[in-house]
Amino acid sequence: MGRWQEIDHTADLALHLWAVDLPDLFATAARGMFSLFVVADETQPETKTLTLRALDVETLLIDWLNELLYLVEVEGLAFTTFEFAQLTPTQLQATLRGGPILEYTGYVKAATFHDLRVDATPAGFETEIVFDT
Repeated sequence: MGRWQEIDHTADLALHLWAVDLPDLFATAARGMFSLFVVADETQPETKTLTLRALDVETLLIDWLNELLYLVEVEGLAFTTFEFAQLTPTQLQATLRGGPILEYTGYVKAATFHDLRVDATPAGFETEIVFDT
């Protein structure tokens, strides 16, 4: 399972992520992002599906995170479990499981492209994501 670490950034929030494969990277990025600002109430389970297409893996990753932020804003939902029926560097189809937001612990406006690069490593994938707050 992937892991993340919050890293210092001059104006915003940022995470460094490590993952064994693309599904792990996308799930870890989502869990890391949610850990920055919300707690989901999983006693009232919600399930959503999400399908996205993009030009490259970096754009797909940012679109993924920003779609999840949209669900926070519009539907008041946060997610903790992610299953990918399909995930390539340019498209994904995922089932999201979580629940209503129990508590806000901060605020994230958007995932950004600031210095974004997804690197393949011998151990899997690694990246840093900066979030606008």
